Parts: sequence; C-alpha cells; structure tokens
Amino acid sequence: MPKLREFFIQPLERDGEKQLPRSVYLFNAFLLLAGMGALFYYMFTAVEYDFQWESVYAYRQKFTDGFLNTLYISAAALVLSLLIGLFLAYAQNSRVIMLRFFARFYIELIRGTPLLVQILIFFYVFATNLGIENRYVAGVVILAMFAGAYVTEIIRAAIESIDAGQFEAAKSLGFTPFGTYRYIIFPQAFKRMLPPLTGQFASIIKDSSLLSIISINELTMNAQEVNAFTYSTLESYIPLAIGYLILTYPISHISTRLERRMKG
Repeated sequence: MPKLREFFIQPLERDGEKQLPRSVYLFNAFLLLAGMGALFYYMFTAVEYDFQWESVYAYRQKFTDGFLNTLYISAAALVLSLLIGLFLAYAQNSRVIMLRFFARFYIELIRGTPLLVQILIFFYVFATNLGIENRYVAGVVILAMFAGAYVTEIIRAAIESIDAGQFEAAKSLGFTPFGTYRYIIFPQAFKRMLPPLTGQFASIIKDSSLLSIISINELTMNAQEVNAFTYSTLESYIPLAIGYLILTYPISHISTRLERRMKG
C-alpha cells in the first residue's frame, strides 16, 4: 500500500499514468472528477438561468441524427485526407517539377485561407459546375481537401526527420525506392507523425461544424435548429459540446495506446 505522500507525488515515467499504482491512479482520478464536478455544479447553480431540459429532450432524435451524420462525414474525410496527404507528400519529393509546384501551391493556398471561405467557394462554384449535387459528398471532399494540406506537412516533416543514412543503408542493401519507404522509412516516420495526426484528425471532427453553412444536417446545425425551436440555448449547446467530446476522445485514446504498443 503506497504511503500517503505517494498518493499525491510520483516521479514522472516515460509512459506516464501507465506506471502509476492502480490505487494512486484511481484516487487522483476520483479527486479530479470530484473537484471539477463540484466546480461545474456551483457555476451552473449560481447562474440565474432556468434550465428547461424537457423541451430539448423532445428533440433528442435530432441530436442523435446529427451525431451520426457528423461521425460518418468525419470518418470519410479522415480517410480521404490521409490519401490526399500521402499523394501530396510524394508529389513534393517527385522528380516531376510540375507536381512539386502543384503540391506547394495547394498547401499554401489551403493553409492561407479560412475554411469557411473554402466551403462557400467550393460548394457554390466548383461543386455546382462539376455537377456535385449531394451536399454530404461535397462536405466530405471539402473537409478532406482542407485537412489534406496539413496532413501533407505532417507526413513530409516526419519523413525528413529520418536520418539520411537510413536511405543510404537501404540503397546499399538493394532496396528499391518503394521498398525503402515501405519497410524502413515509413515505419519509423509513422511513430513520429502519429501525435500530430491525432490532433489533426480531431480538428477535422470539430471543423465539420462549419458545414452547417451549406445546410448539412450535422451535429452543430441540428443543435442550432433545436435552439431556434425551443429558445433553450444552453440546453442545446451543452449536448453539442458533449457530443464532440465523445467523438474526439477515442481518437486520442487509441493514439496513446498505439504509441505505447510501438514503444514496446
């Protein structure tokens, strides 16, 4: 059984909380949750606001539908943005000059302009002229194109952080360029790109809230509609915040477990 002092002070290990004794971990987690719960309870009870949860509860199906739509849109955008990032990372190191120029132009254009403007221009100009009538498909493409620019830079930085001797060693052993990246470079780079990729993927989920401006029934738009129907602002937006937390936390948790597994 740990001493009383050890319940509050422990040396920091490389794997963080994984190394803490279970009793110490549970004690501090309970203490934190109790403290935060008491703070939120005081703040919400002290404010002069008459909560009307029953009016919002009647629209629970809209929250469920919005949550699922956000999940589907974000998941599709995650996959597509990763494919875009891989292609543009390759294009930046391509021997074809036009590909290198295109990749750099694309990255600077996307990162230098607001997502809100990109959504409006792509949907009302490009999607209309290209015949993309499905708003959800357009929303997925817009999110993926936006996130793809950031994913590209994450992948590029991770690959360039690998020592040049690794490339030379692979070449001396007879590896093809594809084999070098597949078996030597990318496995090492993946460990380094995982934390920033996690943050970027979580940002995609939150950025999906801007798709409400093109009338996509995702979580934010449905919460806004419930607020318009019931005039219950806090009751509409508190579930909204909880919904995004439910969507983003698993990404962080899975990433942490993958990092620990790769270290082992």
